[in-house]
Amino acid sequence: MTHWFPFLTARSALILLTGAVALEAGDRRTPLTQAAARAIPSVGNIHTEKSANPQNNVFASEKGRKINGMGTGVVIDERGYMITNHHVVADVDTIRVEFADKSSYLARRINVDRDHDLAIIKIEGSKQFKVIPYGTSSDLMVCEPVIAIGNPFGYEGSATVGYISALGRDVEANETQFYKNLIQTDAAINPGNSGGPLVNIDGEVIGINVAIRANAQKIGFAIPIDDVRKIVERLISIEHLEKTYHGLIPKNVSNATSRMLLVDGTHPDSPAATAGLKAGDVILHAGDVDIADGADWERSLLGHHVGDKVEVTVRRSDKLEKITLVLGEYTGGRVVSHSEPLSVRPVVKSDSVADEKYWSQLGLKFVALPDSQKSVVGPKYRGGLRVTDVRTDGPSANNGIVKGDILVGLDKWETVLPDNIDWILRQPHAQITDGPVSMKFFVIRGTETRYGYLSVAAAAPPRIAIDNR
Repeated sequence: MTHWFPFLTARSALILLTGAVALEAGDRRTPLTQAAARAIPSVGNIHTEKSANPQNNVFASEKGRKINGMGTGVVIDERGYMITNHHVVADVDTIRVEFADKSSYLARRINVDRDHDLAIIKIEGSKQFKVIPYGTSSDLMVCEPVIAIGNPFGYEGSATVGYISALGRDVEANETQFYKNLIQTDAAINPGNSGGPLVNIDGEVIGINVAIRANAQKIGFAIPIDDVRKIVERLISIEHLEKTYHGLIPKNVSNATSRMLLVDGTHPDSPAATAGLKAGDVILHAGDVDIADGADWERSLLGHHVGDKVEVTVRRSDKLEKITLVLGEYTGGRVVSHSEPLSVRPVVKSDSVADEKYWSQLGLKFVALPDSQKSVVGPKYRGGLRVTDVRTDGPSANNGIVKGDILVGLDKWETVLPDNIDWILRQPHAQITDGPVSMKFFVIRGTETRYGYLSVAAAAPPRIAIDNR
């Protein structure tokens, strides 16, 4: 058998060597390397620890074990607020975040959205953290190059390159977790990448990595950043976190050419209305924060107190105007200025009043509206629950519900009979082990529909294992 070997002369070797030397370091900075360098300083490697108690009886002598977890987070505010997946920080005792420069900080959970598997954590540090640049998911293209950055299997600060494989994927992870409208990518995503950014060629985050297809190769998924930002806006709402109130009704505009926040309206007699903000205004700045969407608006007001003045710059009829917003106190319900449909549950015939369970969890007693009084809630609702008593130290009282209100919705569901409340509180997203669940409520008061948020203390369910993908 004849074997052929490559033949390299001294002259050709010299040419190849010379060519290698001629490739300067600057020439190696491709768009991909520059994109990764732009995003990586804003990515934190998350390490968690939680206790696993023995499953034996109460007389067991075995001590609880410590279980370590891992994931990734992305800085969304200079003060150390980060977005990650809920399953990364669910039920954990400690959270530690490490950055590419090896700086390490403890962090705490701020708010979560179990349905969309997202969470906000806050780093316990005083330095200014680098916020990741934002792109938009409104104009993504199949076969567009992307970078997944994260902490796969504990290999911190890893970046993998791939392409967008598909858009608009609906994925069922398990019986309790269903994702809609995901980005599919073939960039390598592994356990520990959860919560990390999917970045475009400009180094802008266009998705949050969330899951992989088990037993498959290069099938990973990310939540589109435009969807994420809408949830972040709600999770860092100053009404919910700090009980301050602005009264602005925002409208996000995000497309290939622009990202901006429009004033869609203001609630009557609210600080925004008093300040003179008008529908059609484009909010450019609030304090020292540049505003591109509702999430920026809410974070610009975090840390302010009732009575604080915030200078807001708007563009109105092609002119810049400065407006002073004085924050008010959030006392519970607000007038709903737009239609928010509530999902309908089958109504089970029942005339019973709310039992001790609702008094304990919600701080409410109520009775179903009789047919003769259902007209008071208008044609939009099929009925409601008349509040007959409110516990003074309960979550309902703390969030503005008063005796005589008619509860027409909790979370995203209608409340026609007490059986509806029981069903809502038994849903997986309401079953918690790490603190109260925040649920939006809707009440009729007089001729107005008002809303607010309840921190509901629900009973803990059986644990569900979710891999930190």
